[in-house]
Amino acid sequence: MEIFAHHAQVTLTMLAMTAGVFGLLALLVKRRAIGAALARVHGEFATNLGLLLFNLVLLGPLFAVPEGLIRDQLVALPALGAFWSGINELAVLFCAILVYDFVVYWRHRAEHHRLLWPIHATHHADTALHWLSVHRKHPLSKLLSVLVDIWLLFLLGFPEWAIAGAAFLRSWWGFFIHADVPWTLGIFGKILISPAAHRLHHIRDEALMGSNFGNTVTLWDRLFGTYVDPAPYLDCETGIAEGTRGFLGELGRPFERRYRIGVGASAVEPRPAPPAGT
Repeated sequence: MEIFAHHAQVTLTMLAMTAGVFGLLALLVKRRAIGAALARVHGEFATNLGLLLFNLVLLGPLFAVPEGLIRDQLVALPALGAFWSGINELAVLFCAILVYDFVVYWRHRAEHHRLLWPIHATHHADTALHWLSVHRKHPLSKLLSVLVDIWLLFLLGFPEWAIAGAAFLRSWWGFFIHADVPWTLGIFGKILISPAAHRLHHIRDEALMGSNFGNTVTLWDRLFGTYVDPAPYLDCETGIAEGTRGFLGELGRPFERRYRIGVGASAVEPRPAPPAGT
């Protein structure tokens, strides 16, 4: 319980710091339009904050149990630990980020299958995308990420500092790519998932929604044919056909009749990247 309390304190402290950073970013980018932007986002922001606190405070201990079991059961080969200790620390961190993003890519892509879409739809429901949209997650979706995302890093024997570093960078990048800014990051956007690339993933057009599944790097989307250049879709409309919900509505969303298999359950399958120049 003490571990969970510490984790909750760290998370809330980080959230407060993040709010300050992205609040300042909003002021710099929106300027005189900041009032209209706040008015547009405040309802969904409240829903997202509610989901974050619900997952953290009420369900956090439940999440900690499977995560701890996974960590205890996964025993890497001793040779792997020795392998990473003999490599430059920056290279180890870089590899950890790539492996982490590989697992996240496939978990995220799986959530767009009709069987898992009901628990993932909540994350796509924001019509006013903003930095806290990264935490618009149904508890079942959050639990899935806890069970899946980090296991391969432990299995491959990465040192805990590298796992923690990759998780920290992924978390901050997750906030950044959900921010309401039309940034493609120029040449860096060829390598890194940009806010514009991830906004395209949240586009209201469900065909295009099946693209850009990566969290940090574009590598896996490019290798597996799901990367789409966001340049033609800047400031695209976001959301899903089922519409947005309040806090309680999002908790109940996966159990709505529309999501039952055989009753027209939605699914957003990956879309092949268009040929270059189109």
